[in-house]
Amino acid sequence: MNDDTVSVLPAPSPLPVPLCVALAGRGILRLSGIDRASFLQGLVSNDVMLVSAEWSIYAVLLSPQGKVLYDFFVVADPDPETGGGLLLEVEAARRQNLLDRLHRYRLRAKVVFEDLTPSLEVLALTGGSAAAAVGLPETPGATMPFANGLAFIDPRLPTLGVRLLVPRDSATAAAEAAGARPGSAEDYDRWRLELGIPDGSHDFGIETTLALENNLDVLNAISWTKGCYVGQEVTARTRYRGLVRRRLQPVRVHGPLPGPGTAVHQGGHEVGLIRSGAGTLALAMLRLDIADPMAAPLVAGPATLIPLEPGWTRG
Repeated sequence: MNDDTVSVLPAPSPLPVPLCVALAGRGILRLSGIDRASFLQGLVSNDVMLVSAEWSIYAVLLSPQGKVLYDFFVVADPDPETGGGLLLEVEAARRQNLLDRLHRYRLRAKVVFEDLTPSLEVLALTGGSAAAAVGLPETPGATMPFANGLAFIDPRLPTLGVRLLVPRDSATAAAEAAGARPGSAEDYDRWRLELGIPDGSHDFGIETTLALENNLDVLNAISWTKGCYVGQEVTARTRYRGLVRRRLQPVRVHGPLPGPGTAVHQGGHEVGLIRSGAGTLALAMLRLDIADPMAAPLVAGPATLIPLEPGWTRG
């Protein structure tokens, strides 16, 4: 789709104070051992060597065919009792599956995997002046200690806010220290949809889409200068040969919200699929060659869709 077929997604309304949302769907894995960084560096799309006490990254693990398998945040573990390590903030429901895959890749690498989900909680501070509330600059990935844990600016987009990794018994104190009011998972979901940000495998699918089809290049998940990683060849070829034929895109929904997996049609032809949605907004994987949706409407079930373009995709 070109600029003539989409409208710009308006920025969400600012909130007077940040909301603190417990992200129950997220889990935390730790990689320790002397080979932890080099091991992960050879697997994932972003540059793990950039991770430090002051910097966190967003990355994906791809299949050899370049399809997205997992996305996660990579954060330095400062715990002196463990000798340090790397924390992966991942989808909780898929963390064992990810651990199993990492074990298969380990071979002789000196790396140990642990599941810290029972003891650590993931919180999101969204809206308001979330960065200022914890004393961070609005720089993607900026990281600092906070409330017996860690705080970092979402590496994908600073407007998403701050993520906190804290002991479960410190979660309430962390929210109070940030001056945030309680929010719900629905609040966070609405905020990310208003920004046009995907929610992991709910929007990518599992081993069905390429990294660039999900805007992961624009969302700071890919380093174009690091060494080899799984799926790199396909990802680089997709970029340099302009092989992207579809993209994940927010849409305004007029009518009942279509469920995930609902086909999107235009003029009787299937042109995409709904991924996730809430209220009047959804994310859909759409072909880039669709006609002007004002002349030939996009429909998903009984609903009509208007494609929107997030401002962050324009660079």
